[in-house]
Parts: sequence; structure tokens; C-alpha cells
Amino acid sequence: MRALDIAGTGMQAQSTNVEVISNNIANMTTTGFKRRRAEFQDLIYQNLRRVGSNSSDTGSVVPAGAQVGLGVKTAAIYRISEQGNLQQTSNSLDLAIRGNGYLQVTLPSGETAYTRDGTLSLSPQGEIVTADGLVVQPGITIPANATSVTINTSGQVQATIDGQTAPTTVGQLQLATFPNEAGLDAQGDNLFLQSAASGNPVTGVPASPGFGSVLQGFIETSNVNVVSEITNLITAQRAYEMNSKVITTSDQMLSTLTNLR
Repeated sequence: MRALDIAGTGMQAQSTNVEVISNNIANMTTTGFKRRRAEFQDLIYQNLRRVGSNSSDTGSVVPAGAQVGLGVKTAAIYRISEQGNLQQTSNSLDLAIRGNGYLQVTLPSGETAYTRDGTLSLSPQGEIVTADGLVVQPGITIPANATSVTINTSGQVQATIDGQTAPTTVGQLQLATFPNEAGLDAQGDNLFLQSAASGNPVTGVPASPGFGSVLQGFIETSNVNVVSEITNLITAQRAYEMNSKVITTSDQMLSTLTNLR
């Protein structure tokens, strides 16, 4: 009774689908979060009658054949890099990236990680850091006697020093882009690492060709659409129920066989 196994793979696939949707909904207020989508593929087929085989000695060819599919599998869980909405915070160190690109941060291991989360702060040493205290490359330090910080759309960081009229340029932020953003390795904490699938990063100045611009005093919200996620959740639930119904029907058919006299 192949239907039992086939329906079992369908229930497993929809369970994964619900897990992806639940993660999207759970992160609907996570800064810079990009929603995921589960992608499925059909499994191998069992040939009951091979298509294209000869059906007689005269060379007649079977036009369609008979193949029975053995279920479904999870092929990938894609990250959809659609721009999230921009929310004003009025915090001078909050940055939103409008367009392509990731901020680069240095992990305690020395590796470079990438993030769209622009909720930045200052370390005790005056360096611009993330909410977890990771230094934003290339390591910009704000003078202790600075009265205000300005970051333009090109990522140039300027500080107004107490007693001076003209602002002083203290650093230049850079963004990184990848040939395949979906291939980045998610680490949690809004961080990603380069992988063989993502390709090598290309760095550049914000607002230059191929790179997004940065907006001071804004953050990028999650790109999760709650209405779409709830709709997808209902669809996944119904598909799960239909597969469970197939298992129930297959069990009843087997019960009929075992009760034959």
C-alpha cells in the first residue's frame, strides 16, 4: 500500500511548511528580517510500464506508460530579499539600508558577518557597534566630546565636536553585496556568513552603482506580510489534513483486506 508512505511524505512536507510559516510570523517585528518560503519537489517515480518501451515485435512504442509517484520532499527554503518598510526612530545611530547591501561586522572569532539590522550604538570606547556589541567595519570611533553624529546617504560619518562649527569626518561606512543573497548562511542574531553558494562579497560605498543607500534615524522592518502568511498557514493546514485523510483511507483499505474470509 504505497499510499501510506506517499501520504506520510506529504504530511512531513506540510509540517516543514508550517514550521517555515511560523518562523516568519514569529519574526514579523524582527528588524531587517527576510521572510522564507519552502520549496518542494516530487520524489522518484516507480515505472509500472516504461514510457517509450516497445509494446510489440513490430516496434510499436508505448506512448504514455504508467508511472506512480512516491511522494514529495523539501527541496529548499528560500530567503526572499524584498525590501522591508522603513520605520523612523529619530535615533541618530539607527541606520536603514534602502536597496542592496549588508553592513559588515566583526565577530569575536575574527570572522566577518553580514547584517541588515541597523540598530547601532556606541561602545565604551566610542566605536559604532551592533546591539550585541559587535564592531561595525571598518571600525569608526566617535570622539568623546562630539555633540552630534551625522551619517549621510553615502555612509559618510561626521561628528560635530564641542566648540567647533564645522563637522569632522570620522569614517566611511561600506556595504557588501553578494551574487546570490539566498545562499548566505543564517547564524541567528540577524547575522549571516558567506558560503560557497553565496559567492564572494563585493564591497562598496553606499549609494554607488549596485549598492543601496543608508538612511539615518530609520530602521528596516521585517518584510513579512501577515495576511499572506495566515493564508499560507490555512492552505498548509488543509493540505496536511488531506494527507492524513489518505492515510486513514489506506488504513481502512488494509483493514478490509485483513478481514477477508
